Amino acid sequence: MSATQKVQQHPAFIQAQNKANFYIQQLDKELTKYPVLNTFEQRTQIPKTYFVSCTVLLLTLFHFVNPLAAPVSNLVGWGLPSYLSFKALESPGHQDDVQWLTYWVVFGFFNFLESIALRMVLYYFPWYFAFKTVFILWLQLPTFRGAQTIYGVVLKPVVSNLAGSRAVAHTDTVTAEGVRDRGNSE
Repeated sequence: MSATQKVQQHPAFIQAQNKANFYIQQLDKELTKYPVLNTFEQRTQIPKTYFVSCTVLLLTLFHFVNPLAAPVSNLVGWGLPSYLSFKALESPGHQDDVQWLTYWVVFGFFNFLESIALRMVLYYFPWYFAFKTVFILWLQLPTFRGAQTIYGVVLKPVVSNLAGSRAVAHTDTVTAEGVRDRGNSE
């Protein structure tokens, strides 16, 4: 029996292999929800789980190469949100519109602050773009609703205080109905 066969028959290896297969199946189930990935898989014969996993790994590796960290971070901040914003505009519901409008307001504010202080931040925080990418993902992902949190805790009080606007000051949370009502009254 060769060393490779011994390793493959070891209980720890078998357990790790079964765990990996379980997670790959779970990821495949989740990725099946996206027609773009299903079409990609049919046309290229590359399993969507491998494609997504390799893409994430590649983007992570690009963060280790400093000149590529900024473009990758910006791609994460603009690419997927642009596509999902387009999809939200085409959908009949309004809740996703509110989510992406809030994201773009917070992302724009963040980019404004970043443009003012980028050199200073990069000097003191060498892994800035990795943290920025994680922050942007936190803003984007519906599970966390980070953009709505930042809007409610930071931007809304600041804008309300500066502008004294009653439209901003009266609502506690961003809702589709509130946006629709404000749009209809104007």
